Amino acid sequence: MKFFIDTANLEQIKEAQDLGVLDGVTTNPSLMAKEGIKGEENIKKHYQTICEIVEGDVSAEVISTDYEGMIKEGEELAALHPQITIKIPMIKDGIKAIKYFSEKGYKTNCTLVFSVGQALLAAKAGATYVSPFIGRLDDISTDGIELIAQIVEMYNYYGYGTQVLAASIRHTQHIVKCAEVGADVITAPLNAIMGLLKHPLTDSGLEKFLADYHKLNG
Repeated sequence: MKFFIDTANLEQIKEAQDLGVLDGVTTNPSLMAKEGIKGEENIKKHYQTICEIVEGDVSAEVISTDYEGMIKEGEELAALHPQITIKIPMIKDGIKAIKYFSEKGYKTNCTLVFSVGQALLAAKAGATYVSPFIGRLDDISTDGIELIAQIVEMYNYYGYGTQVLAASIRHTQHIVKCAEVGADVITAPLNAIMGLLKHPLTDSGLEKFLADYHKLNG
């Protein structure tokens, strides 16, 4: 399973990259705004900087909601760097744009997916990634992990090449559950990824090993 970090914060991206397990980055307009990045040119420069830090795919989201606007924005984003994946919303014109980009050989990430039917359309259009938002489903008392499992099963049954990228991950257990049901990729905040390191028995075991060593060796 690939690990993407869901942020526009360069320090967090560097920390995840230094850990040695990072496979890519996802961003969106909200994450850019959170870092105070304003203006089209500044946003584009920020994407280029991210691509210089990581080796994998970097999802850059269009803000247009019409077909022509998505094509224009997507081509401009893809021209920034070979690692750029064009992130497109799950709407009618978005599916049309994904089909266009897939035929042109561009990588795409279909975002804001909340159902198996939506994931089916994205795969048929040729999306590289499909991003079901499990945390937001959990927020309305719907099982987000179950949706991941259903999409994985469907893609495997029909042999679709689209990768299931579990998004809107809120905590470490979401990551574990996604791994259990076969998600191809997770994108998560840094604290959720770092949480995988933690276990009280690891801490207590290491403490005892070190204490025993110092007893014998001073």
